[in-house]
Amino acid sequence: MATRPTTPPPAADEDNVEDRIYASITTALLEGRLRPGAQLVERDLAAAFACTRGALRKVLARLGYEGKLVLEANRGAFVPSPSEENVREVYRARQIVEAGIVTALCGALSTQDRRALKAHVASEKKALKSGRVDEQVRLAGHFHVLLTQIAGGAELQGFVAQLVAKTELYKALYDPSKGTTCSADEHAHLIEALDAGDLNAALDAMRTHLAELEERVVTRMQAGASDDLGVVFRG
Repeated sequence: MATRPTTPPPAADEDNVEDRIYASITTALLEGRLRPGAQLVERDLAAAFACTRGALRKVLARLGYEGKLVLEANRGAFVPSPSEENVREVYRARQIVEAGIVTALCGALSTQDRRALKAHVASEKKALKSGRVDEQVRLAGHFHVLLTQIAGGAELQGFVAQLVAKTELYKALYDPSKGTTCSADEHAHLIEALDAGDLNAALDAMRTHLAELEERVVTRMQAGASDDLGVVFRG
């Protein structure tokens, strides 16, 4: 008696679909293609991605947990729309925390640390040169997480990663151009100051770097983007 062929479980395909949706929405956010406060309507997204609402809701829940979207009960998912005060509070928190990280690392970088930091800056420059805005924004933010990792402490690393994720999104929402060309050079300057043990120069480099990012975001908080999800994701 012939055996009926078994049907492979759909889990792997579902995971692939969810990963694709997650990557697409994240990229759209980091490239500034979604307007702050815009609602991500489920039916529009499901049509754009040709997926089920079940798969879509899992992705939206994940993005909400990561702070990349705001989920409101009985209303849906929205692109974050922070106030100027919200933005300045997060950057101030970064200034305070990262000044301590710079102080801890100044004059204490190992050969391996220097190699890792310089390789990361090289990746930033490569992303910039190739025009990959979302990758450039991600790498620019991760540089600060890498500094925290070198300084030590998983709890501190997790906290800084959350702050960096918020400011990455602010930058993408309000300053989505390729205008952050200075980040890699600023990071390279910071590495030089840390390596030389020049604490004043290192602190000044970090403070100036973060202050410039903050002002660039705040002064462009009126920037617009698209509400048409079909145009954003099918394009």
